[in-house]
Amino acid sequence: MATAVAPLPQVSADRIAPEARGWTSWITTTDHKRIGVLYMVTTFVFFCLGGVEALMMRLQLGTPDNTLVAPVIYNQLFTMHGTTMVFLFVVPMMAGLANYFVPLMIGARDVAFPRLNALSYWLLLTGGIVFYASLFFNPPEAGWTSVVPLASSTYSPSGGEDAWIYLIHLTGLSSILGAINLYVTIANMRARGMSWGRLPLFVWAILTYSVLIILAIPVIAAAVTMLLTDRHFGTHFFDAANGGSALLWQHLFWFFGHPEVYIMVLPGFGLISEIVPVFARKPIFGYKAIAAATVAIAFLGFLTWAHHMFTAPVPEAILIFVMLSSFLIAVPTGVKVLNWIATLWRGTVEFKTPLIFCVGGIALFVIGGLSGVFLATFPIDWQVNETYFVVAHLHFVLIGGSVFTVFAAIYYWFPKITGRMLNESLGKLSFALMFIGVLCTFLLQHVMGLDGMPRRVYEYDPVGHLQLYNVISTVGSFLIGAGVLVTILNVARSISHGVTAGPDPWKANTLEWFTTSPPPANNFDVVPQVRSAEPMKDIRREVERRSSGAPSRGGSTVPTGATQIGI
Repeated sequence: MATAVAPLPQVSADRIAPEARGWTSWITTTDHKRIGVLYMVTTFVFFCLGGVEALMMRLQLGTPDNTLVAPVIYNQLFTMHGTTMVFLFVVPMMAGLANYFVPLMIGARDVAFPRLNALSYWLLLTGGIVFYASLFFNPPEAGWTSVVPLASSTYSPSGGEDAWIYLIHLTGLSSILGAINLYVTIANMRARGMSWGRLPLFVWAILTYSVLIILAIPVIAAAVTMLLTDRHFGTHFFDAANGGSALLWQHLFWFFGHPEVYIMVLPGFGLISEIVPVFARKPIFGYKAIAAATVAIAFLGFLTWAHHMFTAPVPEAILIFVMLSSFLIAVPTGVKVLNWIATLWRGTVEFKTPLIFCVGGIALFVIGGLSGVFLATFPIDWQVNETYFVVAHLHFVLIGGSVFTVFAAIYYWFPKITGRMLNESLGKLSFALMFIGVLCTFLLQHVMGLDGMPRRVYEYDPVGHLQLYNVISTVGSFLIGAGVLVTILNVARSISHGVTAGPDPWKANTLEWFTTSPPPANNFDVVPQVRSAEPMKDIRREVERRSSGAPSRGGSTVPTGATQIGI
């Protein structure tokens, strides 16, 4: 005899709370979905600005002894580009994706603290405006790490460096408030039945991301406060001539900076872990191993900050410890990569644009990881530390682990946000241009570094094949820009002319696909009980069983309106 199950109310238009309209409603909103959209749009604008700055640098380096931009302008472009990509694009873009989708994925109607959530966004925007306002007086030029003594008042007396400091404070406070909000939301607002062992892997990644932010951001906040007082209030924390230590800045910055790498890439790993099984039509291989690897990477990330300081006066015993820790962190990272490959292996793979960006991102990240093994070996690092080898490594890791995964998320979740599908042909063209562009731009930079080309230089001598390598890198950078432009055009076209998506166009696994597209203001009228790590698969299976007249299994509860919203 079948277990009797009380039918749950269907999701219908008359049950959905009215949504505020007009541009002023976006300014005053506390809806996590709208705040997520504001994050994503704002950070993508900063991404485009940072990309333009990168193209200007590549044009300068396209030929030897070029005079397109002056040395001081090049240093300013270098500083603006690096700062923008790290503090105004990758980290807050992941916060935007988390804002929109984490409550939906865990079956919550909003985040724990909606007003605090809105404050987090406006702090980010204010920080970006303050930073870019320095264009009107004198932008910072001490590099995105603001190395001391270049960032001191002696070498950088203008207000540009102060604008950089205020950016770190404002975006850091934004990140901390957002991280606390996400942590509390995940810990306390999960749907019935969603235990820690059933949490979506993207949510696991965001939970770890939040903990890393809470632990790491106060360190950089303290460091930039000390730098500010050195510049304006007569202290000498980093002034070696007066008893301070420039090495202290490096320790403080990289104690934040290395966990920051994983703050940027772990959410991207979570996105891959959600998208790959959907298009492989298989459950993720090794769910518990991937979740554990996420936590292990975060823990080990705090032990390896000094591998950015191998050329600093640090005792060799510490260098050996850091080197071994850096090797060790490759183990959980490798677990993830092997599990993704195992998920795809013998799956019924559908080569849609989100999956292609994920696979491309994995390939690029692995290339960056392999070069990272060389850099983690400190005798090798001594030889290549200040060369383009490091530039190549950094960009492969961040583009593969962050940028490509963000583009995968755009193509994967755009139907949920807008109710429209992006064009697949344009998406694949965008991927091809970006993937080839990244290889052209950065692969040869390993060789440039081994040939001795220093990083952070605005000109170089035409020694050996350096001119040819730089020309290829410059062409590749414009291919990346063209690929990004294709996606922008795809989004602009699809918002009004894209194919209607429906609530679950990918036949995905997590709860955000249970709602309409776009989701209603209150997210859910009824949240089904979660019975596995793939709740949407369970719901579709139960709907099919009921549609065929078969009895329910084990008291499964499925809203009676599920079939009416296309599940």
